[in-house]
Amino acid sequence: MCWSATADLVAGTAVAAVGLVCVARVRRARDLLVAALPLLLGVHQLVEAAVWDAGGGCSPAATAWAVIALPLLPVWVPVGVLLAASPGARRRLWAPLGVGLATAAVLAYALATGPVTAEVRGRTIGYGVNVPWMPLVLTGYLFATLGALLLAGDRRLRTLGVVLAAGALACSALWRLEFASTWCAFAAVASLLVLGWLGGREPAAGDR
Repeated sequence: MCWSATADLVAGTAVAAVGLVCVARVRRARDLLVAALPLLLGVHQLVEAAVWDAGGGCSPAATAWAVIALPLLPVWVPVGVLLAASPGARRRLWAPLGVGLATAAVLAYALATGPVTAEVRGRTIGYGVNVPWMPLVLTGYLFATLGALLLAGDRRLRTLGVVLAAGALACSALWRLEFASTWCAFAAVASLLVLGWLGGREPAAGDR
């Protein structure tokens, strides 16, 4: 399926609907951020449908897309994984969280001080943000998001991390200039694995 406003609308609606199911199935509060990840990424795809409809450019939809993709995700994912992790796994998850917070600060500054532009390139969209120290920031971003999942100590979350890492390699090879858009779309679909993760969760004594 090629990317378009319709594709993002259909995919975003489906992923967000599964995200609502995930949230409804949460049995302990500390799993909520991970459970809500498909909902967040589904909404993200719906926002990109609005970017398509605007024809790219410097639109509110493009800015909203960048806010979710750039400063929000590298904090959301490691915080969510840290909260959901078993006590024995939490110590190693502070590193992705610390890197994610630093990365998000740089990205938030970039969004606050410069415009976000979106350019429709055939069947993909490229986003332009003036990010300083781009290779270092991208490394921090991937460590915060993928690293948290891979270090989670939970087999299903590690599987999601491996799938997302493979998707990142594929998207960077196939769509280098449109990496952010294509990988976020891939991540939205892959996040449906969270539903299986919730199915394997057992409420601990005293959890609410």
